[in-house]
Amino acid sequence: MEDKTFELLEKMYGEMQSGFNRLDKKIEQEVARLDRKIEQETAKIENKIDENHKALYDGYKQSIEGINWLKRDIKELKGKVENQEIELRVIKGGK
Repeated sequence: MEDKTFELLEKMYGEMQSGFNRLDKKIEQEVARLDRKIEQETAKIENKIDENHKALYDGYKQSIEGINWLKRDIKELKGKVENQEIELRVIKGGK
């Protein structure tokens, strides 16, 4: 009777160990799959951030160029207004 009990316990232990080994392998496979998925998603996010960064930089660059263009035009118009004021003084002084 003791031998049969021992054999039964031994068989149950072996089956449990086999089950644990299969479970360990499945867990390792799932962890590896999740790691790959995380790496892929991280790469996608990094690419999207890079694209957005470039777009923001381009927009900033265009804004600065527009501001500089407006400054040049204002400076040019200011010069013209000053010249007209001088011409008006000359004309008024000549009469």
